[in-house]
Amino acid sequence: MLEERGKKDLLAIVHQISDMIHVAYVRQKEALGLGHAVLTARELVGNEPFATLLADDVIDAKVPCLKQLIDVFDEKQCSVIATQVVEGPAISAYGVIKAIEVPGTGGRLYEVQDLVEKPKLAEAPSNLAVIGRYVLTPTVFETLSDIKPGAVGELQLTDGLRGLLKREKMYAYVYEGRRHDTGDKLGFLKATVEFALKRSDLGEQFRQYLKGLELS
Repeated sequence: MLEERGKKDLLAIVHQISDMIHVAYVRQKEALGLGHAVLTARELVGNEPFATLLADDVIDAKVPCLKQLIDVFDEKQCSVIATQVVEGPAISAYGVIKAIEVPGTGGRLYEVQDLVEKPKLAEAPSNLAVIGRYVLTPTVFETLSDIKPGAVGELQLTDGLRGLLKREKMYAYVYEGRRHDTGDKLGFLKATVEFALKRSDLGEQFRQYLKGLELS
């Protein structure tokens, strides 16, 4: 349709995206938790390490956050989760790790000892929050299959990761980059503005528009 209408620029964008990857998918038919969502992909993934990305965590980084985790996985050959420092009461909105810093990594790499889902500030084992990027071994499918649903009938990925810790080592990496929580309305707006300003075709015009706004 784009070709028939002579919209070559839009057609090029569509082709560029569709040529990047081969897509296969399964659908989580019920909202039964993040752990259940991961478990539904078991047949597609097979017995291979795999990445899990939560789409509402948009991370702007020179080296993609996932590539940073893959580099750690290549070295350690075990599961790696992304983490960031969160101070104060906001930590209660995240999964939080208890971990030991790996010497010589400049405070970037930690060996995970335990994970706690959304603890109270006083009970948080650290200020290192789990962010929506994971590189996991297929053993996690076994641990997710072993756990029971929680109080609201959901399988939590955190519980699966705790089971994984009993079988294998796990690392957490404090990624380099800026995270936008686009599941939050204000976070979505901030991400839209910041990414728009970086566009070569729109950035300067958008910047001038923002400068011209009368803000009270």
